[in-house]
Amino acid sequence: MLYYWFQSLSEQISVFNVFRYITVRSFISFFTAFFICYFLGPYFIRHLTRKHFGQHVRNDGPQTHLKKQGTPTMGGALILMAILGAAFLWADMANPLVLTALLITLGFGIVGYIDDWLKVSKKNTKGLPGKLRLAIEFTIVIVTTYLLVRAGYLQTKMYVPFLKQVSFDLGFFFPIFAGFVVVGTANAVNLTDGLDGLAIVPVIIVAATLGVFAYVSGHKEIASYLTIPHVMGSSELAILCAGVMAAGLGFLWFNTYPAQVFMGDVGSLSLGGFIGIMAVFTNNELLMLLLGGVFVVEALSVITQVASFKLTGKRVFKMAPIHHHFELKGLDETKIIVRFWIISILLAVLCLATLKLR
Repeated sequence: MLYYWFQSLSEQISVFNVFRYITVRSFISFFTAFFICYFLGPYFIRHLTRKHFGQHVRNDGPQTHLKKQGTPTMGGALILMAILGAAFLWADMANPLVLTALLITLGFGIVGYIDDWLKVSKKNTKGLPGKLRLAIEFTIVIVTTYLLVRAGYLQTKMYVPFLKQVSFDLGFFFPIFAGFVVVGTANAVNLTDGLDGLAIVPVIIVAATLGVFAYVSGHKEIASYLTIPHVMGSSELAILCAGVMAAGLGFLWFNTYPAQVFMGDVGSLSLGGFIGIMAVFTNNELLMLLLGGVFVVEALSVITQVASFKLTGKRVFKMAPIHHHFELKGLDETKIIVRFWIISILLAVLCLATLKLR
């Protein structure tokens, strides 16, 4: 809790006043999270290797993936440590939005850890039963958002992007709506995590974009000028977003093709849960469909494939999620990954443009 210590010192030593600025703490949080991942990464990977926490690859998947069999997984735990470490040092933990975002991130991470542990211990691709996993995730989100609404820290309006001041008050149903947003985002990220570095870079891009939204919506004057909803205390969330971005970059150092470690469900679910709740806190639930377009398409490809096979007995794609379809079409893995990154950047820029289009 260096933030509180430096804040107390600022009363005697004026130079420490700099730590009152969210921008300064965001930059420091960024480098803190990155170096935690960068320096602990090699030790963490060796630990996973010694424990034989290796990835189990599906036999019916692309044959090029068979060489990835045994690559250490559950690396998302390293990302979680970096995010939580940076947050505890530099964020205002008394802020209800910050605390809730971290609780949801950690809660989803624990669910993912259990899922990964079951897969590793049983050496198959099955983990927690799907219905049980979804039930736990929905419970975490609905309970936490309900408490925030009841305490007056979170409003129940759903805003429509690209339109000025167009919103719908969901009232009692808002926590349920938030549950669908967060759980849907988390599982979409989970489905995207199938190629080396494919999921982590779009997560970094989305976190950066939502960090901008959190910062400007937390300032009453800026929010009023941009005609976006003012969310008291949301600027502090920018520090968490900076930590997520940096932890993602630190992890990418080891996850880039060919990957030395995979994030596993502990990483994809926790990161997906984080960006999902950030969308809720910044009133960008609907905009998330565009901002997280890569995740949406990946999830829709799975839904379409399953629905088509059950209804007609035919498959729309060679394999779902859609990145595997492109692989089986003969597209190089790195080309798929980088093109998905490019699409994520384009979507993020378009979403940032909505700040002045409302």
